[in-house]
Amino acid sequence: MNIKQLRYFSTFAEEGQITKAAKKLFMAQPPLSQQLKLLEEELGVELIHRNGRKLELTEAGIVLYQKAKKILEDVDETIMEVRETGEGIRGVLAIGSVKTCFHHIPYRIRNFQEKFPQLSFKLIEGDTFRLQHYLKEKEIEVAVVRLPMKMKEYSHIPLPTDHFVAILPEDWMSDPDMPCMTLEELAKLPMMLLHRAGEGERGLYELVLDAFKEKNLKPHVVCECPDAAMLLSLVRAGVGITLLPKSTLHAFPPQGVKVVEISGEVIKSESAVIWLKDRYLSKNAVRFIETFSD
Repeated sequence: MNIKQLRYFSTFAEEGQITKAAKKLFMAQPPLSQQLKLLEEELGVELIHRNGRKLELTEAGIVLYQKAKKILEDVDETIMEVRETGEGIRGVLAIGSVKTCFHHIPYRIRNFQEKFPQLSFKLIEGDTFRLQHYLKEKEIEVAVVRLPMKMKEYSHIPLPTDHFVAILPEDWMSDPDMPCMTLEELAKLPMMLLHRAGEGERGLYELVLDAFKEKNLKPHVVCECPDAAMLLSLVRAGVGITLLPKSTLHAFPPQGVKVVEISGEVIKSESAVIWLKDRYLSKNAVRFIETFSD
């Protein structure tokens, strides 16, 4: 059994079909099938259950895939670490960011461009739940996310605490100079809230609802949406109001809306830079993470 065979087997396990795996590996189907057959003969167990055209991993195949995935990750990280020895900051750095936290990214990229002109960036946007998936799949090395989230698998650097503000259509304000509104007043208005994907995950949506619940209030939620830009467009159209972390407005200038502080209660939003524990980070990622500690 060798590394090449483990890559072949892992690719098949992930793709679910010989034809798809062969295409991803840029090889013909017969040689791939032969390599998988040789692997079974060497181990003396059936790894793939063949039922007509349908192929599925056996119990032994599932065990091998789980082990092979870890081995291949270690090999890839070793290769990266060896290749980077003695090299400067270059190549591509893949970063993920929640859209409402993106204001932490642009000036850091600008500074990196000035210091390390041979480095380029790949940016991926998503909610916190999706960015965790991208980290685990090694599509990105670093992510800027909104909390809460389970931190067991991640190292992190906390970012400055933010607070929520209310955002209303301009023509809904009887007093355009009104500096703030209470939760009681906001609960009476049609409300639209950020709601990210992720079964069983708590996020900004739950954070806002908990603040109303503590006051024995039930807001009139007319829309849930995963995108802050879409919510602001709906507010401008007069569909309702929204509550967002104030720093969101760095990325989305509040044109056509009125931003109002929430009095009496401070709904806090926390964010962080995260990366996977116990996984090799490129020099590029290490230097980028260090900018959040400066």
